[in-house]
Amino acid sequence: MNKQPSHPHQYQITLEGHLDNRWVDWFEGLTLASQADTTILTGPVADQAALRGLLNQIWDFNLALIAVERLE
Repeated sequence: MNKQPSHPHQYQITLEGHLDNRWVDWFEGLTLASQADTTILTGPVADQAALRGLLNQIWDFNLALIAVERLE
């Protein structure tokens, strides 16, 4: 049985490259932090469908995905 969470989980998504603050609107609800040659998106993701949508958006922008981590 696949039970949906009652609240959003927090995720940290690491991308290759430096994204500036102009990208904030594209990743609404997530914070962007750039470190050296990576950008870290952090914030709540409602459910697995929303996570998939976010990952598809990253794919559509041709951004290199390094890691996806669900935070506790």
